[in-house]
Amino acid sequence: MSCCDCQGKGQEELNLIEQFPEKREQLEAYIESLDISDDREKNRGFLIQSLHKAQDIFGYLPLSVQLFVADKLKLHLSEVYGVISFYSYFTDKPVGKYKINVCTGTACFVKGAGAILEEFKRYLNIECGETSRDRKFSLGALRCVGACSLAPVVMVNEKVYGKVSTKMVPDIISECK
Repeated sequence: MSCCDCQGKGQEELNLIEQFPEKREQLEAYIESLDISDDREKNRGFLIQSLHKAQDIFGYLPLSVQLFVADKLKLHLSEVYGVISFYSYFTDKPVGKYKINVCTGTACFVKGAGAILEEFKRYLNIECGETSRDRKFSLGALRCVGACSLAPVVMVNEKVYGKVSTKMVPDIISECK
């Protein structure tokens, strides 16, 4: 990632590690509790668990957090970003308090998941993969949640809604408020 890539990012995201000194200290204490050495190969073994901890603390992994982890583990930023971009669990974008996921697996798609996803996009005024400005809602699509008999399915955090229609979208959203 070059410095040019950072110019478009908001100041808040770039300085997240400095904005929350208590969270920074918590992450730093965690990483320092590991058996970090000058051996980068050994330190690389701590990367995924350190990223899990960082995301648990900050909610996501913006550039400032990635740089902090890379520095503490004596790794290159590219190694950290490579792991974040490979594993779908990690995100470098803020996520909303309510993570809305529409199942787009075959059974759900055949029963109208595409239209339901479009209705959520219209109602929340965000695209799939985005988070609302107030960071209340994130919208995504899942391939299958394993509840085909309830198709089409929508998940809000851990709650499953079955046999969803476009008319139910406003009610699902209002339950979050």
